[in-house]
Amino acid sequence: MSSSTPLTRLAERLQRPFHRDGRPTRLHPGSLWAEAGGTARLAVAPAWRAVRGLWLRYAWPVLSVVSALGWFILAASVLLWTFGQAFGWQEAKAAAIAAFVLFVLAVGFILGRSSYGVVLDLARTRVAVGDSAVGSIAVSNTSARPLLPADLELPVGAATAVFHLPRMKPQQVHEDLFTIPTARRAVIVVGPVRSVRADPLHLLRRQVLWTEPEDLFVHPKTTALAGSAAGFIRDLEGMPTTDLSSADVSFHALRDYVPGDDRRHIHWKTTARTNKLMVRQFEETRRAHLAISLSINTDEYASEEEFELAISAAASIGRQAIREQRDLDVLTQKGPLRCETGRNMLDDMTRIVGAPQRRTAVDLARSLADTVPNASVVFLIVGSNVTPTQLRSASAAVPLGVRSLAVRLQSGAAPARANIGDLTVLTLGDLSDLAIVLRKAAA
Repeated sequence: MSSSTPLTRLAERLQRPFHRDGRPTRLHPGSLWAEAGGTARLAVAPAWRAVRGLWLRYAWPVLSVVSALGWFILAASVLLWTFGQAFGWQEAKAAAIAAFVLFVLAVGFILGRSSYGVVLDLARTRVAVGDSAVGSIAVSNTSARPLLPADLELPVGAATAVFHLPRMKPQQVHEDLFTIPTARRAVIVVGPVRSVRADPLHLLRRQVLWTEPEDLFVHPKTTALAGSAAGFIRDLEGMPTTDLSSADVSFHALRDYVPGDDRRHIHWKTTARTNKLMVRQFEETRRAHLAISLSINTDEYASEEEFELAISAAASIGRQAIREQRDLDVLTQKGPLRCETGRNMLDDMTRIVGAPQRRTAVDLARSLADTVPNASVVFLIVGSNVTPTQLRSASAAVPLGVRSLAVRLQSGAAPARANIGDLTVLTLGDLSDLAIVLRKAAA
């Protein structure tokens, strides 16, 4: 099969006066221009990629060294020299020469090659809000000659920490410790560590990256829940249903033996008495499956503190459920969270960003009923701006037979329990009261 290029296809189209069925070919000028333009772009693309690669490889590393002030001084020197030549201003020429000399002298401060061995070590990459996050930077001189004093910069989120390196002999190691504030839930990017060389006026600035960036997860604050995660979830036997099974742990009745039944379930005493094979019938059971509906619609919360309290409450319940090896699903307006392990769940909760949403807590409850149809207990985590009418609508979306609870967050409120139809509404004002309101639900 012969290959054709866009240029040959366009030429063939221009040379083909008739279709295969004999109708004359009608060439629209717009389509010809579009096809020609596309062909030109395809022809220019390889050259553009080559030019861009050369720019990024050779030109940009040199030009990026010049700071904004450096470009201003360089442009000022050119303009002053131009005006001095045009109007005979000797003062302008002198100022242009002085500015250019400053620029040239600045080059001497950034020349040279540094040879560092840098190790960035975070003691823990996952901490909770309020815990201490400590790290260290170990810098060694890996060259055979002494290195002059320099600065190391460590970006930590939106801030930048500066470490001053002394004059270092060959193989000398310098270590600095640092702490990272963890007052808020966030994913903080730490690094990369970069060495900086600059002149005193900061006309030129040269930096070299020595490490890769690392993520520090500041997990939401959680509280331990004594006993069961909710105080009312059945343990091993699960929650019985009306479905019958031939093998389970909840005995229901005896029935006649059917070919294919497990012989281990034959009830021999009844078989001997009735003179026919009888087997045990069981009620099908299911393990407790928790589903958490966490609304991240900030319009439903009175404050940012209330929103963070909601995330902490959901994380505490989910963490306890995973610790007790129960099935767990957590759903937000942005989609489900990973719940394979406690670390995955807390990582995803750390990444949650609250924002006004078109979907309310009621819409989220309806999605939860469709996403997790086998849930046995449902938690609706909502803010104080959610009305009782909305809670009633959310409760109506939960399938019958599923225990549903709404945890309504209200900063500073006393722990309380109320009922709206089949929905148990728990009011939570402080994270330390979560175990109390869950015990109220179990009462």
